[in-house]
Amino acid sequence: MSILIIEDELLIQQSLKKLLEKKGASVTTHSSGKEAITAILQNDYERIICDLMLQDITGFDIIEESKKKYTSEQISQRFVIMTAYNSPQVLKKASEYNCPVLNKPFENLDAALKIMLNY
Repeated sequence: MSILIIEDELLIQQSLKKLLEKKGASVTTHSSGKEAITAILQNDYERIICDLMLQDITGFDIIEESKKKYTSEQISQRFVIMTAYNSPQVLKKASEYNCPVLNKPFENLDAALKIMLNY
């Protein structure tokens, strides 16, 4: 499975990369939302794990830009949103995309990895 991780906290990014690679995934990472958009439009990832609050743009901006390539249904199947900010407003906005939302820090790492790998 090819996975793109968009996360600007390098410790989280590298930890997730190692864990997912141990499960057999091929993982690409980006810290910049704008670079990630370019990667999404140029490559085909089966799963896109996207932090909501990045240094340059939001995860929602990335999802909106991904609409140039994917239908709403494809977005809901590909994207997993990660956030430490699980306010009602954020959860409502995320529900509009119909994507799974993982709260950081993860309460159950195995369960989070299953969601990321679409098990």
